[in-house]
Amino acid sequence: MTLSELRAGETAIVEQVNGEQYDAALACRLTAMGISANRSVKVLRKAILGGPLHIQVGATTEVAIRRREANHILVRTVETLEAFCQD
Repeated sequence: MTLSELRAGETAIVEQVNGEQYDAALACRLTAMGISANRSVKVLRKAILGGPLHIQVGATTEVAIRRREANHILVRTVETLEAFCQD
């Protein structure tokens, strides 16, 4: 699942950033914003008509990113992790 597929209010853990496959600058920019593997992200708001996402990275950082960039961030929802750990 990608970050852009999460609904507002959902929290997930970043599994992989695929930006490096397409654009090294994108991967560097996402890392500078704190978006990297094993970090928690929460979608605070989603703009209409495919606009940007307002997300919280970790406990304190808030950023807005384009959906095009969010499509390169693979995540696993917290509910999925909890279900996996209970099995």
